[in-house]
Amino acid sequence: MLYMPSIFGEDLMDRWLNDVDREFSRMEKPLYGHNAKNLMKTDVREHDDGYEVDIELPGFHKDEVQLSLENGYLNITAAKGLDKDEKDKKTGKIIRQERYTGTLSRSFYVGEDITEEDIKAKLEHGILSLQIPKKDSKPQLPEKKYISIEG
Repeated sequence: MLYMPSIFGEDLMDRWLNDVDREFSRMEKPLYGHNAKNLMKTDVREHDDGYEVDIELPGFHKDEVQLSLENGYLNITAAKGLDKDEKDKKTGKIIRQERYTGTLSRSFYVGEDITEEDIKAKLEHGILSLQIPKKDSKPQLPEKKYISIEG
């Protein structure tokens, strides 16, 4: 087995090949390219009455983030695009570009008893803060039906 040198868990040869591929193919890359897997870092804290979730979304604005609730799953989607006006204003040959357009998403199971009104969200300084209450799930007990006995 051949071992390649690595820095921070990334194989240097793979990194170099990815750079070469990017230059030759000019294919659309996912948001923030090779490092997309490191985004949407999340901290979850449990309190007596609920959960506090902090998600890193640096550089995103409120209108670029969407929250939805479906079948007990809280879905967070963040979409980023480079501003066309910004691109047109700047002249010169781009030597290296690390900003990409694309979409990130992540889902968390919060339970089917939680509604959209229960969840409080705030985006400040690149951190999306969510307050999700705990709701006691009431187990459905089967209703027992009895047959009366005559006699």
